[in-house]
Amino acid sequence: MLKRNLWKLILSFTIMLWAVLSLVPVRDRDVPTYIGDQVETKNADFQKLLADARARFEAKKAPSVFVALRDLANERRIDLAKEYFPGVKLESSLTNVVKKNTLLLEHLMAKSKGRLQLGLDLKGGVAFTLAVDEQAAGALGEREREEKLSKAIEIIGDRINGLGVAEPLIRAVGANRIEVQLPGVNTRDNPDVLDAVQKPARLSFHLVDPFNRPATAAPGDIPAGYEIKSQEQDLRDGRTVTQEYFVKRLWEMTGKHVSNAYATMDEMGRFRIILKFDAEGRKQFAETTREVAKLTQEVVQRTGNPEARAQLAILLDGRLYSAPGVKEEINSDTAEITGQFSQREAVDLANVLNNPLDLPLVVQEQYEVGPSLAQDAIDSGVRASVIGTALVAAFMITYYTIGGGIALVALAFNVALILACMASIGATLTLPGLAGIVLTLGMAVDANILIFERMRDELGLGKSLTAAHNAGYDRAFTTILDAHITQLAICAVMIGLGSGPIKGFGVTLAIGVFSTLFSVLIFGHLVLDWLITGGILKRLPMMSPIRIGNVDFVKLGKPAFIISWVLVLSSAVFVFNKGDRIYGVDFLGGDIATLNFSKRLDTAEIRSVAEKAGTGEVTPTYVAAIGGVGGETLRLETAVGKSGPLVAALQKAHPEAKFEQIGINSIGATIGSEVKTNALVALSISMVIILLYVALRFEWGFGFGAVVASIHDILLTIGIFVLFGHQFSAPMVAAILAIAGYSINDTVVVFDRIREEMKLNATANLRDIINDSLRRVFSRSILTSVTTLLAAIALFVSGTGVMRDIAFTFIIGIITGTFSSVFIAAPVFYWWHKGDRDKVDHEEARPVYGWEVGGKIAGAKPVGADKQA
Repeated sequence: MLKRNLWKLILSFTIMLWAVLSLVPVRDRDVPTYIGDQVETKNADFQKLLADARARFEAKKAPSVFVALRDLANERRIDLAKEYFPGVKLESSLTNVVKKNTLLLEHLMAKSKGRLQLGLDLKGGVAFTLAVDEQAAGALGEREREEKLSKAIEIIGDRINGLGVAEPLIRAVGANRIEVQLPGVNTRDNPDVLDAVQKPARLSFHLVDPFNRPATAAPGDIPAGYEIKSQEQDLRDGRTVTQEYFVKRLWEMTGKHVSNAYATMDEMGRFRIILKFDAEGRKQFAETTREVAKLTQEVVQRTGNPEARAQLAILLDGRLYSAPGVKEEINSDTAEITGQFSQREAVDLANVLNNPLDLPLVVQEQYEVGPSLAQDAIDSGVRASVIGTALVAAFMITYYTIGGGIALVALAFNVALILACMASIGATLTLPGLAGIVLTLGMAVDANILIFERMRDELGLGKSLTAAHNAGYDRAFTTILDAHITQLAICAVMIGLGSGPIKGFGVTLAIGVFSTLFSVLIFGHLVLDWLITGGILKRLPMMSPIRIGNVDFVKLGKPAFIISWVLVLSSAVFVFNKGDRIYGVDFLGGDIATLNFSKRLDTAEIRSVAEKAGTGEVTPTYVAAIGGVGGETLRLETAVGKSGPLVAALQKAHPEAKFEQIGINSIGATIGSEVKTNALVALSISMVIILLYVALRFEWGFGFGAVVASIHDILLTIGIFVLFGHQFSAPMVAAILAIAGYSINDTVVVFDRIREEMKLNATANLRDIINDSLRRVFSRSILTSVTTLLAAIALFVSGTGVMRDIAFTFIIGIITGTFSSVFIAAPVFYWWHKGDRDKVDHEEARPVYGWEVGGKIAGAKPVGADKQA
């Protein structure tokens, strides 16, 4: 057993160790204290420096001890890495003390943070408002300004949320401002956090005067059409020298036609940025360098120096980064920007070059925001998650006893993998995200239930526990793989076409799919195999399966199909008539009122007042100015036209708080029309992929049945969700997409059983095969639905706000998904072939996967293939 499973044991242990290390530390640690604890040499000297930094902060000469420490080290020209942290490896090419200190302290600060950061709803963060630079954008028309502002919001989102998992809040405020809220960040320790967001990233190439230099020119003697630009260069001894050039004001070409930019290292280990041009950019670059090369010839003739070169300056946002000499025309689709870059600077610059801003933005205000959820709401959400998990665990242990316990161990492994992967990619954990993980557990149980039910079948044939275990895994393997591959296909579409929360959901769902496959097919199998072959587990007791009797599912399919689609069409009409009223503030925008107060109210009480006043959705947030200047204010985010009535209701309900409205603004949608369009496109393409995959893996009748069932589930869930008065928010988009994944998973399991029964029962007619298959998977479908419903109901009953909305969506989706796999997908398959088995293309052999399952190659002839029909 050990020899056969050694690779699984080593792999499982390695991944679990990685998961634990990826989640440590769990909580943030005080940054200065942590840095002081990490000192390797000259501890007394560093503690004195740290004490000086604390004194500077207490004297209010720095926003934080961290910044004071950095500034003191730079002022005193102390190389912190060399003096106190020689074990921390920095880039060998760096000699600039300021840059080295910045990199070192940022590295130590990142190490002090908890690996999995909490979102704005749980922890709050930093916020800032960016305003349009009127001096630079004054000539823009209103429509052009609006378009560029929307584009700027999209670009900022791409810069700070490339994978869609960071959970920032980015939206328009009024007609010329953008608000950005970043979770788990503060500007006291991160004063440069705005740089990567607001940089326009205007790249331009300029001619350098080849015959004059500022160093040799008379003061004020600047050639017409030129300006002085300086370039810093770091020497090996750590000193920085400045080289000045006369650079032409008008550019020769811009970065408009840069198709891609990325950071890389040269042969000397120095970082640079490679620019890739499109076809037009290559043409312009060739023309530009041709003209500079002509100047080089003139310089050589004048100076008599064959090594002399005319230079082409490369500027980014007006700053000179490099001025390479040009010997001849460069007809290439690449160029490079060299300079004194650290790795982080090179990566950040490449990022902004890939997402340049057309609209110049300036920082108007900065402030820190508290959690958008009250502590009691957070506590109730966590409590609901614990209850949901406990209910799933209790059900599995009650129904499958020892097998259920093993499944729970695999689930714990699964959760650790999901959280570790989220931490590794910089994901932020929000309360809706926590709800999603709990619901993922409910769905992940399905793979274990499939295996246990298959083992029950094999044990019923009189096989030993070892043989039943191997055969159960063998038979369930392709079913589990097919179901998860279809989900991965949906994930790929979301990641490829989606943005923001759509892309983020695709990433996290893909993580969940891979972690479930590993935890069940590798880790869970390893544990169960060890218990059985080691003689520890002699039998696998289970409760009796759920029997349905001789129900004619095919006969019931037609009336069930008609009734169900009448409900779908009716709900679609209802949703259409509701119009934009189905959307919440995330989609439509709203109002944001700012209030002064003398007594702080709990945000739960504010929500209670809003509910009684009938003002609808409200997000109350307490805002503190950076440095504490100006005190604390309360911001109320409501639907359009609802902020006034809410303020009045608060003033009436709590006169002791002395609420005074000091401002009101309109806020834009955090989910723009492009995100909505991408979501619809992603869903549409997902349906096509499902059709093609299921058709190729099974056959076309199965494919159309799967698509019809998925569309049915999504439309019916949306209709019932709206019918009960709920509105769509950002997390709800992810919840609807999750329903599509759940639906196809259930359908594939049913179809896999039908396909298997067709192979095992060569003479049975199609109607009998479908009915017999549905009876056999009925117990599994109910059990899977019950486990996921238990988690969803717990979240709905004990949770609050958006957590309840997500749970409600899942409750409806689980019920419709289970129903459709039996009464929609299977009947459509039957009708597609007009009830004639001969029309079913079942000649395709079962695929062979190069994966060892139970000591056999998956896809080998199933154990018990001679079973009687």
